[in-house]
Amino acid sequence: MTKRENVRAAIGHRQPERMPYLINLTLEGHKIYDRRLIERYADAKILKDLKYGRINEMEAASLAIGNCVHSFSPPWWNWRDVPAEYRLSHEPPYYLPNTVGVGNYEAFFEHLNYISENYDAYILISIYGCHFEKAQACRGFENFMADIGGEPGYVKKLLKKIIDKNLVMIDNIAASPEIDGILLGSDWGSQASLLMSLDDWDDLIAPGEQAEFDLIKEHGKDVWIHSCGNIAPLLPRLVDMGMQVLNPVQPECMDIFELKDRFGGDITFWGGISTQRTLPYGTPDDVRRETETLIARLGKGGGLITAPSQEIQVDVPYENLIALIEAARNG
Repeated sequence: MTKRENVRAAIGHRQPERMPYLINLTLEGHKIYDRRLIERYADAKILKDLKYGRINEMEAASLAIGNCVHSFSPPWWNWRDVPAEYRLSHEPPYYLPNTVGVGNYEAFFEHLNYISENYDAYILISIYGCHFEKAQACRGFENFMADIGGEPGYVKKLLKKIIDKNLVMIDNIAASPEIDGILLGSDWGSQASLLMSLDDWDDLIAPGEQAEFDLIKEHGKDVWIHSCGNIAPLLPRLVDMGMQVLNPVQPECMDIFELKDRFGGDITFWGGISTQRTLPYGTPDDVRRETETLIARLGKGGGLITAPSQEIQVDVPYENLIALIEAARNG
């Protein structure tokens, strides 16, 4: 099986020949580790493409370590000229802010085509901070959380504008045959619980997410979701809505093995290896053991893409990063 086929098997809850993995780094992590990873793992093709600018250094490192998923961001949109009162005023403004598109479609599709034709990988388009967090970026976290409690009518108007923009952008990219899946990212949880009540989530968040899920499915792509924190109460809802892959699956927040028992036939878990304990503070042997345990228990029957529970940060020793990569490669 190719890497892409192994990922599709995992998402389809079939046992892959080799457990697929996707190990990402933070921007600072890339700055510190990319060169060493490229020197250690890159083949001649990757080095040539890096030299001639066909891929950047972050992509070269990701491809070099053997990630089975190639993830990158599409052209998207941002808020434009949001007045200061939007973040300073506790009362929501009577108007909605302007938006502006960012990115270059021609360059995006050209690069998408090149990766698809030249590398064996499942292609994931990742859109972080695209709904709940997009609203926070506009109003500020505290104001928007207060809006949820006191101004639900305004919240619905703001979120509708966000979703309307998102649907146009998703429709612009999702028809591309090279794309396998689309990830939507918003953090709905703290380490202890959800950031809002289930009733508020159902009323304010679910309708927009469902519209996005439906459009992604309409284009024949897999639905990936990123949400940090303890979102266990949302998982039955997300499954019913059509989510297929969940990230980051933090073991500090949720019992990942219990999640496998409850949802192993419905959810593919991308993540699960502790970035708060084992990776920064354990030994390489600790990292190997945790990775091997994760693969053995969560990967049975498919449903796992091996990964740390968050991107690799600079507090993770290089030796532990290598132990993670090697254990994933042997999975």
